[in-house]
Amino acid sequence: MDRSFYVGVSAALFAAFAFSLNFVVPFIIGDYSTFDFALIRHLVSALVGLFILFSKKHVVRHLTLSNVLKALWLAFVGYVGYFLTVTGAAIFAGPVIAPAFLGLVPIVLMVIGNQRQGSLPWRSLMPPLALVLIGLFLVNGTAFTAEGLNSVGSLWVGVPLALAAVGLWVWFALANQAALATRPEMPSGVWSALILAGGVFMLAFYPVGAAMDLFKLPALGFGWSAAGGLYVWGAFLALLATVGGVWAWNVASRSLPVALAAQLIVSETAFGVIGGLVVHARWPTPIEVAGVAVLIAGVVLSVRIFYDRQFAPGRKLLAQE
Repeated sequence: MDRSFYVGVSAALFAAFAFSLNFVVPFIIGDYSTFDFALIRHLVSALVGLFILFSKKHVVRHLTLSNVLKALWLAFVGYVGYFLTVTGAAIFAGPVIAPAFLGLVPIVLMVIGNQRQGSLPWRSLMPPLALVLIGLFLVNGTAFTAEGLNSVGSLWVGVPLALAAVGLWVWFALANQAALATRPEMPSGVWSALILAGGVFMLAFYPVGAAMDLFKLPALGFGWSAAGGLYVWGAFLALLATVGGVWAWNVASRSLPVALAAQLIVSETAFGVIGGLVVHARWPTPIEVAGVAVLIAGVVLSVRIFYDRQFAPGRKLLAQE
């Protein structure tokens, strides 16, 4: 039980780190758009998923119609739906406010997960939850200042899209864990590969995006001399952030209660802040230091409380019930 707990915690933290790499995307794609990057990244992820499915032995028995359709539906929501709402939120609400709203994801997931599974009494969950809320407020506090509002296009469009993205991510996390719980014989790697293969849905979006001039590849060129950097970074983040992140999240979902996994995914914000500081080559402000420190304190406290109450010797692992 202890081993499963530590594996789940490590996997959740790695998934948070992998997902936080999305924050550096705007700084590495040059003149190409986020849509160009997403197209390359998701296609590479899909190829990796298909390679895993067709290169492993004894995978065919897991590829039932029910499993494939469920995984593709999750991929459609997680890839196309979430990507479009997040991107739309960034376009209309600006690159600062949209991530601030997305910081609500672990909070909402934590509350819903604990309500469903009853992992902890609410009085035990409140202290780490309060620390996480304070940390997120400190880290994202500048989003609603005059400086943060300068890049806003339309809050009436951007905020609903950001909230829709929050809803889609929460739904995906809960639905994905439920799907894994009803398929105990399904290897995490195979399930991850099935979801990754759903990245081909991005091809269906290409004609629409091209008609709306969202892609810069046709104008800037598909050749290696022009788009080599885009291909390299797209493939790198596809392997680390998408393939690695999806696999790690599935391992965490199978090993931990939803409420704890959600608490741990909060560390994505801390990783994102650190990555942003590295990209901008600057030292953190006192508020940023305080925010990251409080977030980390909330994560550490969550791990301690869940271990003491749910995973101590003699207690049954709720996530595997």
